[in-house]
Amino acid sequence: MSSVQIQCTRCKNVFRDRAGRLQDGYSRQCPSCEVVLFFAEDSQHPFIQRAMRDARKVRKEMREAEAVRLAALEPLATRSRSFAGRTRSAERED
Repeated sequence: MSSVQIQCTRCKNVFRDRAGRLQDGYSRQCPSCEVVLFFAEDSQHPFIQRAMRDARKVRKEMREAEAVRLAALEPLATRSRSFAGRTRSAERED
C-alpha cells in the first residue's frame, strides 16, 4: 500500500504512514517527539491538511489502478467460462 509523508506539527519532523489509514478521525503519534497528531478533514493546520489531501489523492489513484487491473482481467475470466461443462454428458445419453 502506498504511503504519505506527514510533517509533525510540533517538531517539524517528517515521517510516513499508509494512505489508507489517514482518514477522518485517525490519530498517530510522532515517532520523534511523541506528540499525538489528530487527522481531521476540517483541521486548520496546514501540515494536517496537506497530509489528508495527499492521502485522498493516493487512495484515488490506487482505486483507479485497481479498476484498470480488474477491467484487464475480466475478458480472461469470460473466456475461461465459455466451456459449458454439461455438453459432454448430454452426448453420452444418446
